[in-house]
Amino acid sequence: MKSENIKWAALVPELVVSDIKTSLQFWCDYLGFAILYDRPEEFFAYLILGEAQVMLEQYDPTDRSWETGPMEKPYGRGINFQIEVEAVAPILERLQQAKYPLFIPLEERWYRADDIEFGQQQFLVQDPDGYLVRLIEDLGERKSKVMSYRL
Repeated sequence: MKSENIKWAALVPELVVSDIKTSLQFWCDYLGFAILYDRPEEFFAYLILGEAQVMLEQYDPTDRSWETGPMEKPYGRGINFQIEVEAVAPILERLQQAKYPLFIPLEERWYRADDIEFGQQQFLVQDPDGYLVRLIEDLGERKSKVMSYRL
C-alpha cells in the first residue's frame, strides 16, 4: 500500500499492547486491517482499514513512556472504538472461524440525533488486551419519531 495515496486521519489512537504479534493477528487477520507501515525493531505498526487508522505499540517498561497509570488488563477501560466498515459479515465470519468470542453479538441499532436516526448493524469484540472495538455497517438514516428537547 502506497502511503502517498493515503488521507491521514486527524485523530489516530495509539494502543499499547502486550504482544504485537498477537495484536496484529487480531487487527489484521480477523478485523481486516492492513499494515500501512511498521517499525519491527520498535514493535510498532500503523494500521489502516478504509478510512480508519490505528497505531499499535508493544509495551516496553524500559522505554520512555506516556503511561498515566499502571498497565493492567483490560487496557482502555471505559473506551470503545467505533470503526465503520463496508460489511460486518466477513469480519464476523473470520472471528467465528477463529472461535474468537464476541463481547456483544450482532445487533441492529438506531441512534437519534435531533430529528434524525442513524442506523447500523453492529457488534463489539475485545482485542487481546481488552480494548473494546465496535464494528458497524451503515444502514442509512430515517426521520425520528421522538422530538428533541433542543430549541
